[in-house]
Amino acid sequence: MDQNNFKYQKIKKKYLNFLSSQEVMSEPFRDKLGQLNEFYLPISKMIKDEYLRKKKTQVIGLTGGQGTGKSTISNILKIILKEAYKLDTVIFSIDDFYKTYNERKIISKKISALFLTRGVPGTHDTKMLYRCIKNLKKSKFRKFMIPKFDKSIDDRCQKNKWQKVKKKPNIVIFEGWCVGVRAQKKKDLIFPINKLEKQYDNHKIWRQNVNLEIKKNYKKIFDLIDKLIFLKVPSFKYVYKWRLLQERKLRISSKGKKTMTDKQISNFIMYYERLTKHMLKIFPKTADTVISIDNKHRLKSIKFN
Repeated sequence: MDQNNFKYQKIKKKYLNFLSSQEVMSEPFRDKLGQLNEFYLPISKMIKDEYLRKKKTQVIGLTGGQGTGKSTISNILKIILKEAYKLDTVIFSIDDFYKTYNERKIISKKISALFLTRGVPGTHDTKMLYRCIKNLKKSKFRKFMIPKFDKSIDDRCQKNKWQKVKKKPNIVIFEGWCVGVRAQKKKDLIFPINKLEKQYDNHKIWRQNVNLEIKKNYKKIFDLIDKLIFLKVPSFKYVYKWRLLQERKLRISSKGKKTMTDKQISNFIMYYERLTKHMLKIFPKTADTVISIDNKHRLKSIKFN
């Protein structure tokens, strides 16, 4: 067996094992080998080529609506990068940088009650996030810790649960629903997009502040991304459908901790609607790689811009 075939068999085995571990209460993954060959291997090769070209830690942004499979895809890429190219990868989510419940409580009283709900720009600790990515990119690396957020308690985990980064990674996968997003034009903020904005953001205070946060604090973070991969959903209604599926998985794995009902999810998703639709408009043209997902949750096509 030649070296390449041996590597492929090893990747295939680890990949299939990983997918089996993820098939909890969700519909089984379809066309597993087709997806590996047509999507995951070419993306991994693109990341490896970029790393060899720049010869320094590459930050890969992986973005797309809730429930599009960002965590699963990140872990698959990590397996391939390790097995095929011996590249060490660190994965973290923008979700791990949510402000604590108390910090969000303070902003909700100061600016808008809508900031109590985690999700939109303005609810993350941007200073900590910026420092984290700068640390990962530094040539003189010093070990540090990446926070963890527990969605079932809606608060940051204690430090003993944080991710320890002991050595400089070759690749960083920075994933999250709004990673890379750019601010909207002022005129796009005028009309409410759903009943949440209509009822609770009548004076546009919340959405204007979110937009200002993107412009001011998030842009410099997203400028540190070397390549952006966008997972494009067929339409916003699938974000709701897949987020429901995600929560059902969480109910199984969170061992009795607090999770959301379907009705609460319907309300929660409204916080994400404006920016998700904005991303669906801009990212197909501006992201480095666009992966379209069909309505059965399968990767359908890939485009390198």
